[in-house]
Amino acid sequence: MTGHAVPPLDRSLSPQPGPVRSFDFPPVISSTLSNGLTLRMARMTRVPLVSVSVVLDAGESALGDPLAGLAVLSGDGLDGGSKRLPGPDLAEALEGIGSSLAVGTGWDATAVSLTCVAERLVEGVELLSEALLSPAFPEDEIDRLRNQRLAAIRQRQMDPGSLADDAAIHAFYADSSPYHRPLAGTHDSVSGIGPDEIRSWVKDRYLPAGAGVVVVGDVEPAEVEALIQDRCGSWTGGQPERTDTPDEPRSRERRVVVVDRPGSVQSEIRIGQVGVPRSTPHFFPLKVFNTILGGAFTSRLMLNLREERGFTYGVRSRFSFRRGSGPFGISMAVATEVTAPAVAEAFSELEGLLDGGPTDAEVERARDYIAGVFPLQLETTGQVAARIGELQVYGLPDDYFGSYRDRIREVTTQGALEAGRAVIRPDEFLVVVAGDAGSIRGPLEELNLGPVEVIPPA
Repeated sequence: MTGHAVPPLDRSLSPQPGPVRSFDFPPVISSTLSNGLTLRMARMTRVPLVSVSVVLDAGESALGDPLAGLAVLSGDGLDGGSKRLPGPDLAEALEGIGSSLAVGTGWDATAVSLTCVAERLVEGVELLSEALLSPAFPEDEIDRLRNQRLAAIRQRQMDPGSLADDAAIHAFYADSSPYHRPLAGTHDSVSGIGPDEIRSWVKDRYLPAGAGVVVVGDVEPAEVEALIQDRCGSWTGGQPERTDTPDEPRSRERRVVVVDRPGSVQSEIRIGQVGVPRSTPHFFPLKVFNTILGGAFTSRLMLNLREERGFTYGVRSRFSFRRGSGPFGISMAVATEVTAPAVAEAFSELEGLLDGGPTDAEVERARDYIAGVFPLQLETTGQVAARIGELQVYGLPDDYFGSYRDRIREVTTQGALEAGRAVIRPDEFLVVVAGDAGSIRGPLEELNLGPVEVIPPA
């Protein structure tokens, strides 16, 4: 047997990344129907599928604390069926076209979506519009969903990671901001929500003038526009009231909060502050800066806290971009005995990056990583539809994602550093730890990060 000799592999050399492959985001075609409903379409013909999503200006940030969770529970209630089709019949009809209804509610919007084969698009749009425009919200179904949500809230209160998350946002934000509470509400607020509250919310917020329809797949734009006009043209209602979301910080003084879990062998750590809104001019440089800090497996935080010191299996930093200023935070779970050293190392990495700045090599790797994974997040019609939905929610131009990777590649080393310094304020950071206060309070006080407060679990 003969063949070409294979040169020996030099395992002392790290493999080099390949070139970033080309990728074109499908062009977005937009129009506005007579009732104010925005329609955005994009053709993807690789597979004979189509995704339809209705994006509503019905997010949790529009609600005060007494009704927190109403937007989420209302979205859940759409599975209860329409006035013509009870929940089981709606589910059976959707199953008949190989689809199902997906509802996602966040701080800024509610999206009602489905994916089906292109030849069943007409039936899919009919079922989606029926569920959305004439929901029944039967009392027994709302009772069931509310009880499920209350059970999830109780379970959340027993989970260390969720305890730390909830305590952190409460420490970050003043009570005047909806962001100080969990997205799906609290036990007290959800307990008081029934069909009447849900119907009132839907009447006020599920309106075409503030909504958008996104259709992505193997479709003809002219046919889609005629279909949406036919099925949704009679939907009426003006623009829902929209005000700026309060996002004031609870404090601008650095401090430490310990959520006491006696006997815990691990600590859930959250370090952060109020961040910036999605509209920030620093968006792209911050994406690069955060990737270097803790947004990738090769980030500084991961290399230090996981690879070098073995404190944690994983650590990450993240900006939660919203219409209002969402939180910026670092999160990790560590053994109780290394809680204080882990917090100290996290501050050291963050302050070191802000003081000395990233290297040109780090910025190049971060840009290539973000640009490289971007197409992997857009392989399905549903993923593309979700991104196009962001255009509606955040008022972005139709060609925004077409130039996304170019904007990332334009970020310079100095630009990333300036963005980080403009937004991140370590002197105002809150440190929240869910763990055994008896074991970790003293070591945390020795770090001199600020006053240490111990609180019971919520």
